[in-house]
Amino acid sequence: MRVIREGDRGRQVADVQRRLAALGHPASDKELSGVFGPETKLRVMAFQQERGLSVDGIVGDDTWRQLVEASWRLGDRVLYLAAPHLRGDDVRDLQDRLATLGLNSGRIDGIFGAQTETAVREFQRNYGLPPDGIIAAQSVRALTGLPRMASDLPIGVLREREALRRRTATGIAGLRVVVDPGHGGDDPGFVGPGGAREDVVCFAVATALEAALTASGTQVFLTRRPGDGPADAERATLANTLEADLFLALHSGGAEPSARGAAAFYFGHERFHSETGMRVAELLLEHVCTLGFIDGRAHAKTFPVLRETRMPAVMLEAGYITNPDEERLLVDPGFQQQLAAAIAEGLRRFAREPAGV
Repeated sequence: MRVIREGDRGRQVADVQRRLAALGHPASDKELSGVFGPETKLRVMAFQQERGLSVDGIVGDDTWRQLVEASWRLGDRVLYLAAPHLRGDDVRDLQDRLATLGLNSGRIDGIFGAQTETAVREFQRNYGLPPDGIIAAQSVRALTGLPRMASDLPIGVLREREALRRRTATGIAGLRVVVDPGHGGDDPGFVGPGGAREDVVCFAVATALEAALTASGTQVFLTRRPGDGPADAERATLANTLEADLFLALHSGGAEPSARGAAAFYFGHERFHSETGMRVAELLLEHVCTLGFIDGRAHAKTFPVLRETRMPAVMLEAGYITNPDEERLLVDPGFQQQLAAAIAEGLRRFAREPAGV
């Protein structure tokens, strides 16, 4: 779809406004005629914040997909394992209900994958329903007729902890880590005031990190070569196919020239977050910020590469390439080596000191 932003008008804008209103973010009457004004932008930003997206007030592919997914309610349609996988808030609700019953449908991510189908079949067998893995009217009635039990620790978190114990039993040696240098190809990412490209900087840091981790016995896989620009879904698919233990996306921040610092992101929303992802994000920031970056903290987000990977995933934004001072650091080969070494040490510490185990 084309990007929809402030100043646009027409049926697509009216559709966005209608969906926002249905989700509790109505604009005023003067902007309900298909005119994307400042009030609609604020409503889009509120929705993006609520859904763990980048907050820019622009309706691009990710925001549009989330608008569509948010409109589904359990029972609106038949749910089953399909290719591509069905996605939506109805799937997230299903996964949440299965988790409160002690069934492992994987992460509560709104994606109906193989693990969710397995949990559905187990539920159906337990409750005397045909175990076909399909959520139609009969299974919906059975699920919604059961009380929803509050759970401080969803089964997905427990399974992630179990997997973490196995992954880190021998330290960092033997771990399979996918390192994803952001952007690439026709997408340079952010460009600094001196002309530095985010994709080039990220690839340089990624190759230095690959060398540092390989020296520790870690199996490292890069998602792209110089000049390549795979889609987020392709990067996630590669990590899933490799059955990686950890996915790490490398980026730099971009905003007004005064913005600076480092931040990290892991998968999470109001009903679920990746404990392992949060731990890795926090440790990476702790070590990266020893290089002088301001700590912008770790945050739960639903970015596609965090959501679609089947293993703990973290996106690290080390420095703002749009800040002149940090741009000069990020293009310095010596500093790139220091940054890679700090990231590698954060991962080694994670392997030595995993949380909650």
